[in-house]
Amino acid sequence: MSTAPTPGTEAIDPAAAQWFKSSHSDAQGQGDCVRIATTFVATHDLVMVGDTKNPDVSIAVSPYAWTAFVRAVADGEFGAP
Repeated sequence: MSTAPTPGTEAIDPAAAQWFKSSHSDAQGQGDCVRIATTFVATHDLVMVGDTKNPDVSIAVSPYAWTAFVRAVADGEFGAP
């Protein structure tokens, strides 16, 4: 008898994520372009973050960590853009 995996324990496939990129990215993907996927928030409590210039590499962070990072950027904690 086969049982379904416990929610959140199955492997995450970044290729299956629905990515979107920064509004600061141009159509050719030039510049410092961040891409984000929230596909796995409901199932794994993770936000995927990557670079459009290197789509084979990504990291997974908690929604809390991602929100804290975005707030820190908006507040200028990493210097002026």
